[in-house]
Amino acid sequence: MAAKIGRTVDESRPYWPEGPRRPPGPDGRGAPNILVVLFDDVGFSDFGCYGSPISTPTIDAIAGRGLRYTGFHTTAMCSTTRAALLTGRNHHSVGVGCLANFDSGYPGYRGKIAREAGTLAEMLRPHGYRNYMLGKWHVTPLTESGATGPFDGWPLGRGFDRYYGFMDAETDQYAPELVRDNTPVDPPGTFATGYHLTADLVDQGIRYIADHVADKAEAPWLAWLAFGACHAPHQAPFDLIRKYDALFAEGWDVERDRRLARQKETGIVPKDTRLPPRNDLVRPWAELPEGERRLYTRLQAAYAAMLEHADQQLARLVAFLDQAGQLDNTMIVVMSDNGASQEGGPFGMVNAMGPYNLRREPIEEKIARIDDIGGPDTHSNFPLGWAMAANTPLRRYKQNTHGGGIRDPLVVSWPRGLSARGELRHQFCHASDLVPTLLEVVGIEPPSTINGIAQMPIEGTSFAPTLENPAAPAKSSPQYFEMFGHRGLWQGGWKAVAYHPPGKAFEQDQWELFHLDEDFSETNDLANAEPERLKAMVAEWWRQAETHQVLPLDDRFAPRFADNAKRFHGPRNRFVFHAGMGHVPTDVAPDVRSRTYTIEADVRIDGATTEGVLIAHGDMTCGYSLYLKDNRLTYDMNVGGVHHIAVSDRPVPAGNRRLGLRMRRNKGRNIATLLIDGEPAGGFDAELGFISFISWSGLDIGRDRGSPVSHYDAPFAFTGKLRKVTVVLDDDQALDNAAAASAALARE
Repeated sequence: MAAKIGRTVDESRPYWPEGPRRPPGPDGRGAPNILVVLFDDVGFSDFGCYGSPISTPTIDAIAGRGLRYTGFHTTAMCSTTRAALLTGRNHHSVGVGCLANFDSGYPGYRGKIAREAGTLAEMLRPHGYRNYMLGKWHVTPLTESGATGPFDGWPLGRGFDRYYGFMDAETDQYAPELVRDNTPVDPPGTFATGYHLTADLVDQGIRYIADHVADKAEAPWLAWLAFGACHAPHQAPFDLIRKYDALFAEGWDVERDRRLARQKETGIVPKDTRLPPRNDLVRPWAELPEGERRLYTRLQAAYAAMLEHADQQLARLVAFLDQAGQLDNTMIVVMSDNGASQEGGPFGMVNAMGPYNLRREPIEEKIARIDDIGGPDTHSNFPLGWAMAANTPLRRYKQNTHGGGIRDPLVVSWPRGLSARGELRHQFCHASDLVPTLLEVVGIEPPSTINGIAQMPIEGTSFAPTLENPAAPAKSSPQYFEMFGHRGLWQGGWKAVAYHPPGKAFEQDQWELFHLDEDFSETNDLANAEPERLKAMVAEWWRQAETHQVLPLDDRFAPRFADNAKRFHGPRNRFVFHAGMGHVPTDVAPDVRSRTYTIEADVRIDGATTEGVLIAHGDMTCGYSLYLKDNRLTYDMNVGGVHHIAVSDRPVPAGNRRLGLRMRRNKGRNIATLLIDGEPAGGFDAELGFISFISWSGLDIGRDRGSPVSHYDAPFAFTGKLRKVTVVLDDDQALDNAAAASAALARE
């Protein structure tokens, strides 16, 4: 009954509009809560229930209470899969055709989800759902991740009510770049205190749901938990890492055979599935020297430990849901965003920040650091052979459109709503199909408008019928794939796919044809046997590409990344940072790579005891820091763990001072000069500096939070009076664009 407004309250009638109620769901007893658990760079076979010896009992138990899909496909990269998962559309269609790290200037490659493509959170909100996001976001341009935003592409701007996590593709697990809602925050612990980001994310997730139950238990919720695991850097407790040495000591060739055997036994793959030959550049394990075997085993152990550690934390969240009475009516979806990563290269990395800056990391050096792997001063990634094993029995890796890049595990459970217990589903489905599936389960239609903006059609197809019916048909529409020029098309159980070597003409790519329904691992190329089918599928790929904003094809890694930084900063060459600010993301901070620049801090020194950081960008794996220690001005250019240090040749006098550094680039060398009140005070001449990348960790003023760049204990806050720090960049930057692109790709 509508309100009536009279002259007095006696002549009036109040009205309280009824808020949204939980949708009825398929059984009429209330739609489920939804918990999406998204792993990063985890291969098809890496969960225990998909054939791995890695301990994942929590995920295995979730699968035992529900379903495992063997035909789930992603987009080959992280930003792109997240865009499809969040919106129910193809990633190019919503403007995230590649990475959130750049905008190519074309509609399909903006690096940001279009407003016409609402997220699942935005679709659920009008129906009473409270939406909580935890962990990796990476669908906002990183140039928009600074203090001024804009925030319309951040989680709270796309339908989530609370957020705690990181905006970039990766972060240090012991010293992460954290954001709470729209504000950067310090992590609540350090490596020394036992902190790890995975555990922190689960702690926050438990808090969010506990708050929810206490405040409004009858309202449904969506919790989106996107772990950093198992993206590099592979960091985990040392005791977990070492336990895997013996398990993987026989190498990747034996491990692939074992995983395939388990997959056949459990029905993950057909009995006649064949193991493809080793991927390019993967050497036979038996031919490796003993020292390399130990190194590569430990690098794999760090990866495995990171996954087990995440499973342990997930166990705490599931136990809490049970304790809070939420588990029975919660649909849990566990998956990975793409196949295992090839960014570790043939030899793996202990600290990738060196190679990213063209500083070689010899095998002998890596072997000498074997016991550091997984710790706070490493940025490790395993070699190609272990990524190949992670993707068993599939070909190639993340970034590629062969199975190893796009076929991933998917586990679904809903104790109250699904009768399946430990069953398998073999239907083809795609990341863009998740949203329409969840909407069908909840019992709502996608909105035609969100915040007054007309919405583009949902492009995915619901696979909800397969949740109960193992014989339900797969989607009838074709599904295209594209990443960095690699292409593919699935249609009616067949797949056409082309690997694209960078720089090669697209018309020279060799298309292959596989009957996936009979050839799970893509080992029997039927291109010559069925040329007309292949021709028709390639033509269909081009039609799909035109429809979904895939064009123009672009395999130019280097210009995309280099041009992005130049376009963002434009002609700006002067940056002023006042005391009290910090948390400046790398993509927003001054770009001091391969160029001449000057740093000057306006300070007051109270005496010989004044010390601390003036400006720092990076962490202990790579970065730079200008600071006062032992009454001397010091600059540390830490390139992949190699420290080039300049200490002033005289003490810094008390009083108001201008303390700085002049870095000059000259024929590939870095000539550093410390400055006290504009006068030279010592320096160094180094052959190698920041060629392609500084750090995933951002810039700070007056302290160095988290992982310290130099030889001091973080945060090493400045104890004098710091007024401001000014950075001036000269216009002589000479980036190695190929190296910069390689570094940028590896951070995805």
